[in-house]
Amino acid sequence: MKKVLITGATGFIGRHCLPILTQKGYEIHAVSPQFIGESEGPVRWHTIDLLNASLVFSLLEDIKPTHLLHFAWYTEPGKCWTALENIIWTQASLDLLQSFLVHGGQRVVMAGTCAEYDWTYSYCSENITPLAPHSLYGVCKHALQTILYEFCKQTKLSGAWGRIFFLYGPNEHPKRLVPSVINSLLAHKQAECTHGNQIRDYLYVQDVADAFVELLDSDLQGAVNIASGSPVALRDIIFKIADKLDGNDLIRLGALTPSADEPSMLFADVRRLTQELKWSPKIDLHTGLDLTINWARNNYTTSTQSWKT
Repeated sequence: MKKVLITGATGFIGRHCLPILTQKGYEIHAVSPQFIGESEGPVRWHTIDLLNASLVFSLLEDIKPTHLLHFAWYTEPGKCWTALENIIWTQASLDLLQSFLVHGGQRVVMAGTCAEYDWTYSYCSENITPLAPHSLYGVCKHALQTILYEFCKQTKLSGAWGRIFFLYGPNEHPKRLVPSVINSLLAHKQAECTHGNQIRDYLYVQDVADAFVELLDSDLQGAVNIASGSPVALRDIIFKIADKLDGNDLIRLGALTPSADEPSMLFADVRRLTQELKWSPKIDLHTGLDLTINWARNNYTTSTQSWKT
């Protein structure tokens, strides 16, 4: 039986992978830094600090997973780009990778980022666009990807790297664009935004999870962009949300100043994803925003203006 260890299993993407992995027939071992409860059904939970290499080694010695799906990282909005935790997580990821190989691992997929690319190039292709990250987050992710590639080449371990672009959906951090606009409009408050002319490549989080599981279940090697390949202006997303919530009068474009190093356009070449992996999105932007808004209505507490947890 295929046995997968998934890190970041309670995170934004990881939680959506669990039912998909179940459908694929995996024995699932999910890692969480906090106690989830007694394991039930197809998911077996493990409470462990992934930054402790000896504990990680002991866990993999006990489980002996055939597959590894690694999402865990430091991702606090506004801090993760420059945080020294990026270096700590790079080392922890390498420790995890080595333990996985020692204990008989066969296939590994790790999560990367579009921040690895040189953002002076708007269209990002795995085999063409230069990799020149401008943040510590991007530098560390790229360093891990480079080591993973060489590690797999030397050890014959099967490995792939999913480069995530922009995503949205239920349980996203409330400081990010889509939930922040929804949050404001549900509270009948002004939604302060930048000019919104930036062009981005957004993919619904459940599709992101599905693409990662499909990548894990394949034998495709190397970096693969995880994106829609359909660029959209941020202002279009903002006003789609406003239309759905009857809040156009609350949108304040230009109220915030975008970061000086923020690219005007960034989207993905998805030919490896669609032609080699033969995967395509199941949920379009219109439907994805509806699903996200419906989730928000059930999880947003207007009295405290916060998300239920």
